[in-house]
Amino acid sequence: MRAFKFRLYPDKEQRLLLEKTFGCVRFIYNKMLSDKIAYYELNKRSLNTTPAAYKKEYEWLKEVDSLALCNAQLHLDTAFRNFFRDKGRTGFPSFKAKHRGSFSYTTNKIGKNITVSSRSIRLPKLGNIKAVIHRDPPDTEDLKSVTVSRTPSGKYFAALLYDIAVCSETKVPDNAIGLDFSMNKLYVASDGTSAEYPQFYRKAEQRLAKHQRVLSRRQKGSKRYSLQKRKVAVLHEKVANQRKDFLHKLSSLITKSYDLICLEDLNMKDMSRSLNFGKAVHDDGFGMFRTFLIYKADGTGSSVVLVDKWYPSSKTCSMCGRIRKTLELSERTFRCECGHTEGRDPNAAKNIRREGIRIYKAAGHAVSAQLCCDHEITRLRSPRLKALA
Repeated sequence: MRAFKFRLYPDKEQRLLLEKTFGCVRFIYNKMLSDKIAYYELNKRSLNTTPAAYKKEYEWLKEVDSLALCNAQLHLDTAFRNFFRDKGRTGFPSFKAKHRGSFSYTTNKIGKNITVSSRSIRLPKLGNIKAVIHRDPPDTEDLKSVTVSRTPSGKYFAALLYDIAVCSETKVPDNAIGLDFSMNKLYVASDGTSAEYPQFYRKAEQRLAKHQRVLSRRQKGSKRYSLQKRKVAVLHEKVANQRKDFLHKLSSLITKSYDLICLEDLNMKDMSRSLNFGKAVHDDGFGMFRTFLIYKADGTGSSVVLVDKWYPSSKTCSMCGRIRKTLELSERTFRCECGHTEGRDPNAAKNIRREGIRIYKAAGHAVSAQLCCDHEITRLRSPRLKALA
């Protein structure tokens, strides 16, 4: 399943109907959740109901797309299933707020109720909405659903979900790269290059702080508060768009250039909570970058291997394979007893590449002869042997 997201430009009447649909979807979700809680407290049984049962009492629900209301019910059922399946990690379904959070709804394609042309998208109840189709989507027959959303800055988007075939044949890797996470550069590669991430959030931090201080002095609910809130949302959206654009271009370049991509399976949320690394980790967007690599590799026939996060990539010598017992975070240069001296991150990236190739081979996948020989560690036990080599 692949989604294609396009910018929408609805007219005044279409914007009004979109806002009504967002409100109805939020209302039916909260109403069904409230009724389920009340029914269970009285009868100790779950309540099974549908949005159609509420249309007699609330006739204004008939104005919007009925499939949007049905999908709200499905989302609520999914939230309950996730809660009962994994109570330790997933919380109880919560009510949707009116003035914050996401504003979106999902509708399904049935027959020809949704069509895509060169300059517009036809949606149920809304008709043709002007849209910027910046790339050719797949055939309409493969279209499954459309999610319409509004950002806090007031922009409308349509995400079209298609069921399309991806590249089923995986390439026999002829080249590989290892990527080690870097706090300042996003990553350092095994070939010595780095992403040189521009730190978009850090550059906009002072301007964001200024506008957020102004927002804190506004009275909630006033018009000036709404206008200032929109300015803050625009700044945050710009940073997010810059980050996504950079990561999309970089991940596309890597998946087209390498057959095997090896990187660590890091938990970015836990990392952001340790040692006050929150802003730096979230600004990099390494987790988003990893997601982009995985799904784009499926389309190009490349492979992505995730190395265990406990693998001692930083403590292992990329030349002889000896593992150091301790290595402080402040030590940015790796020095081994064999005489090998290298930067900490390039040394770790080479080890990640080597371990990724080993994992890929252990899973039964074939690799080229050059790559098979390339990942073997050269055992050099002393500086003298290294000089002779």
